[in-house]
Amino acid sequence: MKLNKEGTSVIILSALIILGLLALLNSLIPIKWIVLILAIMGIVLFGLIIWFFRMPPRTPVIDDNKIIAPSDGKVVIIEKVHEPEYFKDERIQVSIFMSPLNVHAQWYPINGKVNYYKYHPGKYLVAWHPKSSTFNERSTLVLENKEGQEILVRQIAGAVARRIVTYSKEGENCKQGEEFGFIKFGSRIDLFLPLNSKIVAQLQDKVQGSLTTIAEF
Repeated sequence: MKLNKEGTSVIILSALIILGLLALLNSLIPIKWIVLILAIMGIVLFGLIIWFFRMPPRTPVIDDNKIIAPSDGKVVIIEKVHEPEYFKDERIQVSIFMSPLNVHAQWYPINGKVNYYKYHPGKYLVAWHPKSSTFNERSTLVLENKEGQEILVRQIAGAVARRIVTYSKEGENCKQGEEFGFIKFGSRIDLFLPLNSKIVAQLQDKVQGSLTTIAEF
């Protein structure tokens, strides 16, 4: 199984800590069946960490007319809102909530170029909180397709997430289905789309990054 590069340090550190604790407990606790139970718990925990950083093989959907899901998760918001950071006008917001069990990489939803990137430090409200889009730690990307249509993609840290990684830079090209970031341990992705977009996804839909169509231009 392929693992995301963002997990390398976490996986190595977790393995060392778990092995160190088990060795210490083995020397302190004379009752071996208790040590065995703790060892099993440690293996399960390490397995969950490995599972979190998995990168399953995917063949991305490539279609210039489609806006593809930038992440795995569940669609929790579809509504018309005022977007204050970049567009400063009304857009359709589609939000995808990622649980700790989802794949946490992010993929470009369209082909085109990166017009805008900004990282915002902030709070760590639960990711489904209405104000997390403007108060939490987050990164904002604006992507423009070859027709000049722009969409905004926002990575949002949640109550457990403590690190957002974004590989994008202003002015560089973006390729639909190519990985552009990663959020560690529970988070949310917001899309802000033109008002004339045809929304294909529905509330509570479970979507897969680089595979599921969210909307069409």
